[in-house]
Amino acid sequence: MPKRMVVKLTANFQRNLDEVERFLTDAATPKAFDLLLSELLETVIPNLEQFPEIGKPWFSHSARSIEAMTASLSLKAKLASLASDSSALRVYVLKHHVLLYAVIGPTIHLLAIRHQRQLSFDFAQHWDPEA
Repeated sequence: MPKRMVVKLTANFQRNLDEVERFLTDAATPKAFDLLLSELLETVIPNLEQFPEIGKPWFSHSARSIEAMTASLSLKAKLASLASDSSALRVYVLKHHVLLYAVIGPTIHLLAIRHQRQLSFDFAQHWDPEA
């Protein structure tokens, strides 16, 4: 039986959870946050531990603007210093949320999570060495 991966939450992911909680509270659906936490603990993390490549590779998405292309190239360069394969950065889509994670060695780093109605990811925060 293959060895299970270790899942770690980054500081940015934890900040994102706080933002999601505020977002859901402001949307008058505070119980949705409890459901999200249950889904993460009971489904998402166990799935990732067993099947780390379950998410779609981030770079399989086409950049549709020069800004996105520039950001994508910068992100690929930063990722290359941590992982040998650009498919290490992946997206896991839940019913109402999108989760960004990286598979680096035997560890899965949960980088970011957003409700699908929230704005985009802030990539600058993912690579802050002090985060």
